[in-house]
Amino acid sequence: MSDWRPDGRGWWERREGPAYALTRRLPLRWDVAASARMPDLGRRRLAHAVRQDLWRMLQDLRGFSPAVEVVRANGLCCVRAGGRVDGRRPPDLPARIIDLLQDPHCRAAWTRSAAHRRTA
Repeated sequence: MSDWRPDGRGWWERREGPAYALTRRLPLRWDVAASARMPDLGRRRLAHAVRQDLWRMLQDLRGFSPAVEVVRANGLCCVRAGGRVDGRRPPDLPARIIDLLQDPHCRAAWTRSAAHRRTA
């Protein structure tokens, strides 16, 4: 676990080459996950934005602990969202996460919040 660091806000983060991962609980576990591709964005900001909407959607799921991983490759970001579920998993859970990752309003908001900052 030495590669994980606290982010100061109750989350654990890991940067490893082109990958950035964020989780609430260690060890990171992917009991449920879905993936999507996004434009090249700030990995940390994108991970936190996706995590916020994932948590809002699943906060009533008992035993859920969100995790998000963003890997930059070939001018895109591959986002994996999901996490740990200590308890019963609804059968539609992966589909709900896919729907979130494909939602055009969420994707537009994530793109705005995670766009690379320009320096003057």
